[in-house]
Amino acid sequence: MPLTTATADPMADVQTNLPHALAELRHAFDVYEDALVHNKVDVLDALFWNNPHTLRYGAKENLNGYDDIKAFRAARPSAGLSRDILDCHIVTFGSHMGVANITFSRAGEPRVGRQSQTWVKFDSPFADGWRVVSAHVSWMDV
Repeated sequence: MPLTTATADPMADVQTNLPHALAELRHAFDVYEDALVHNKVDVLDALFWNNPHTLRYGAKENLNGYDDIKAFRAARPSAGLSRDILDCHIVTFGSHMGVANITFSRAGEPRVGRQSQTWVKFDSPFADGWRVVSAHVSWMDV
């Protein structure tokens, strides 16, 4: 049903960038970035939600489910992973959901890379902390 002027905005009460949530997600993102450029596959695996619904759409692959993502990471070459983040936007929604979007460059690559991640904070014995539930990487000609 479409929203009308008489309907309240369902997002009006969502608190964005609560300081504790933003700091936690920024830390998780920084751990992810370090693991990515240093090929710490075990850390990368731990930061993705271990679930068949997890998605990672890469520049050349569509990975559906945690097992596909884990297999991709294990087979990926470990050279040439260094990159410079050009711009970073992190927004949290409440205490348990957020998005991180960056643009980046790599030496010798004329295009600009773009990465989007949706993170959820889980509070359970099986998945404690912030986990990537959906990710997308693409390249843009400049």
